[in-house]
Amino acid sequence: MTQFIDIGANLTNKSLVQDLDAVIKRADQAGVRQIIVTGSSIEDSNQAIRLCGEYPDHLACTAGVHPHHAGDWTQDSVDILHRLADNTCVRAIGETGLDFYRNFSPQDAQVKAYRQQLELAITMKKPVFSHQRDAHHDFIQILREYRHDLVNIVVHCFTDTRAALFEYLDLDCHIGITGWICDERRGTELAQLVKYIPDNRLMVETDSPYLLPRDLPQKPRNRVNEPAYLPHIVKSIAHFQNRPVDRVAADCLKTSQQFFSI
Repeated sequence: MTQFIDIGANLTNKSLVQDLDAVIKRADQAGVRQIIVTGSSIEDSNQAIRLCGEYPDHLACTAGVHPHHAGDWTQDSVDILHRLADNTCVRAIGETGLDFYRNFSPQDAQVKAYRQQLELAITMKKPVFSHQRDAHHDFIQILREYRHDLVNIVVHCFTDTRAALFEYLDLDCHIGITGWICDERRGTELAQLVKYIPDNRLMVETDSPYLLPRDLPQKPRNRVNEPAYLPHIVKSIAHFQNRPVDRVAADCLKTSQQFFSI
């Protein structure tokens, strides 16, 4: 069976965690051999680590503070995240970055949390799982300051422009692609851009329970996305790259294993 790694799934979300045994079983049956659980706050990162302890053969995680939660960032946050990230199941720092689309946290707080998490990743020699929405200019300006010292960084759930993509690739960033590419309304530009992402920089994710692929043949009644649908996303990527599905899957698997050291 073709094997996959879902590099970004919000398994601590109540719509998934309440039935996690079944979610992981369905993922395993679909060939999704490992799932990286996204840590988006201190509390969430703690819970992600607990889940990894319950499912050590299937889960690893990140630890970080999403820009939506940057308003909760305190003087102690770096030390707390450092302790969390010392766990062997924590494979990256994040989700961190900037989100000026919703501005659930003040922009200056987002910038501070982003910078300090990049610095933590450098200190701990861990890759970064990053988020950017409507903040590309500020995001990449800050990233340029730190990129030379970072081990690696993935721009997760990429949905931006051609210009943004090439700026990220010029900085040797990895790119995470979600079911956004399956959306005939919003994903048309992304569908044209995936062919430009090098094989060794492309990774795949569901961002579940969000971004259920719109063209999924049989959608769940609850409209909840989950890691079992990752192969469908890979098929869409392969279609737009004009490459065999197995080849795309194998390349993404290898790249993800190297990025997260799994």
